[in-house]
Amino acid sequence: IELGARVVAFSDRAGTVHEPGGVTLERLQFLIDLKNRHGSLREYAAELGASFLEGEKPWKIPADIAFPCATQNEIQEEDAVALVDNGCVAVCEGANMPVSPDAARVLREAGVMHGPGKAVNAGGVAISGLEMTQNVLRMSWSREDIDERLQQIMRRIHEQCVEHGATNGRVDYVKGANVAGFLKGGDAMLADGVQ
Repeated sequence: IELGARVVAFSDRAGTVHEPGGVTLERLQFLIDLKNRHGSLREYAAELGASFLEGEKPWKIPADIAFPCATQNEIQEEDAVALVDNGCVAVCEGANMPVSPDAARVLREAGVMHGPGKAVNAGGVAISGLEMTQNVLRMSWSREDIDERLQQIMRRIHEQCVEHGATNGRVDYVKGANVAGFLKGGDAMLADGVQ
């Protein structure tokens, strides 16, 4: 939202909220407060007059970018087909492997950019590392400092994905993340003395 995107849907276990006009920052704050007290999206929809799709996933709703951020295998093959059919251009994993292997194949074959969790979801791991660094150094960085450090880390991950995943004028982010991860592991082993 801060960068100009229009968020049109979000979901939880109970179903999906569809906001065709886009979620405002005020509605987002309401959602954050609701979820902090373990509320349901049913409550969000009832309180704010939004459309609630009981028991439905959001993947059939037309959108340019999808962010599965909950569970492994959240997007199955039929969900990927719906995303492709609705013109989705990118799927960015915000969890551990939320795109099933069959769904990943559908996305790849359709030319949809697929940001794997090992790259996209690395921000959460990076934040944990930054927290541990602050604890060890007995210091506290401002929110702005942490955000800038996180952006630098994520930019570097993106650069590595591009460096190792460029193929025929496109970037295969899954390949790039896999190669970069393999090289990082190999370099660590060599630094540790493994021959």
